[in-house]
Amino acid sequence: MEDYCGNENDYRIESDSIGEKEVPANAYYGVQTLRAVENFKITGLRINEEFIRSLAEIKKASAVTNGKIGLLTEKVKNAIVKACDEIIEGKLHEEFITDPIQGGAGTSMNMNANEVIANRAIEILGGIKGDYSIVHPNDHVNMGQSTNDVIPTAGKLTALKLLPRAIKQMERLKAVLEMKAEEFNSVIKMGRTQMQDAVPIRLGQEFKAYSAVVGRDITRLNRVMDSLRVVNMGATAIGTGINAHKDYESQIVPNLVKATNHLLNQAEDLVDGTQNIDVFAEVSSALKICAVTLSKIANDLRLMSSGPRTGFGEINLPGKQNGSSIMPGKVNPVIPEVVNQIAFNIIGNDTTISMAVEAGQLELNAFEPVIFYKLFESIETLTKGVDTFVSNCISGITANKERCSSLVENSIGVVTALCPHIGYKESAKIAKKAMKTDKPVKELVLKYGILNEEEIEEVFDTMAMTEPGISNKVLTVK
Repeated sequence: MEDYCGNENDYRIESDSIGEKEVPANAYYGVQTLRAVENFKITGLRINEEFIRSLAEIKKASAVTNGKIGLLTEKVKNAIVKACDEIIEGKLHEEFITDPIQGGAGTSMNMNANEVIANRAIEILGGIKGDYSIVHPNDHVNMGQSTNDVIPTAGKLTALKLLPRAIKQMERLKAVLEMKAEEFNSVIKMGRTQMQDAVPIRLGQEFKAYSAVVGRDITRLNRVMDSLRVVNMGATAIGTGINAHKDYESQIVPNLVKATNHLLNQAEDLVDGTQNIDVFAEVSSALKICAVTLSKIANDLRLMSSGPRTGFGEINLPGKQNGSSIMPGKVNPVIPEVVNQIAFNIIGNDTTISMAVEAGQLELNAFEPVIFYKLFESIETLTKGVDTFVSNCISGITANKERCSSLVENSIGVVTALCPHIGYKESAKIAKKAMKTDKPVKELVLKYGILNEEEIEEVFDTMAMTEPGISNKVLTVK
């Protein structure tokens, strides 16, 4: 981020409250942006592209509003709007050069937008970049605004743009899990609790449960989108609306709705809307719960596919790449592994976001930059992670039906089905005997004359064990 644009010897002089500074002559950003770049060399990254568009949409809506109430001339208003439209279309994004993690509650990001828009508007009006007598970054582009209403609103707009992509992938995941649940409905396997044999279950039932929990995640993500629709535009510095025209305060959100095509509402209490940003903790929490869900599913898939000869070996995951640089033929569960890692990252991001939301003081939270950096990362990695989970793993899973059946037949867990007929204590004796002798439970039940062959087939019907209810009759123990 050392060379920004233009000939390194071609500069214009700009000044701010700190003093004068050379700015590359053909740069659209200005002195305040350059100071931020010097002060905040943190991640080496740039702010999210959708966040840039959101800033431009806010500046456009503000210019339209200030034009309507007569505070901007038609000429200046139109130039600002045109500059904003270009940024919304994807132009000039390379001019947004501030680091996403920065001090100042996002003032540097806001001023980066104000300077780029002002200089492009100046150019549109036939002026030379840096001639702020034509269009001024603060007095014109930032009119009626503050970093403290612009930045949180831009964060909400960006999340509203990113979340539907994540939800779409989650809906894909749910649909594919439901397909697999149907495909595996007849596959009987051993259920396990605390990593020990429990009772039989259908593989399809497990996948159906995965689809159900993913469905709840989708519901949560949709719900938090409604919370994000409440914005504090018109609040300016601390929620009192200082320096904003009374008509600006009433018109800005309707004009922002037109600029963004998002249903938005102005906060009922603008002081509250500026002081408190708990909505971002809410969104992050929903993402964290989703990450926990996905990681648990990934864990299960790694366990069920383990081996393939010496582990559970109940399912096969699609082989995607060599698993070892030393062990020939080894194939690892790399897709579930990356989903786990994405989940760990999202959970860590949630901790950062929680701390940053809590750290606000009095009338403002100064830590929105790191909140947005982590929040957008969580949404985007979740989106991409679920995409690869579905495409490169879930869709291609197959069942080892015979292996599943063999494990059930040789399991001690089926002894549970005896309890209604011979009681817990006697059933436990059979279980212990089976473990000691390494004999199947059914063989011992027949050997000791507890049940005859016909009764054994009825009691140990593994498909029946996967549904509620027991045999219509309680068998008499011989």
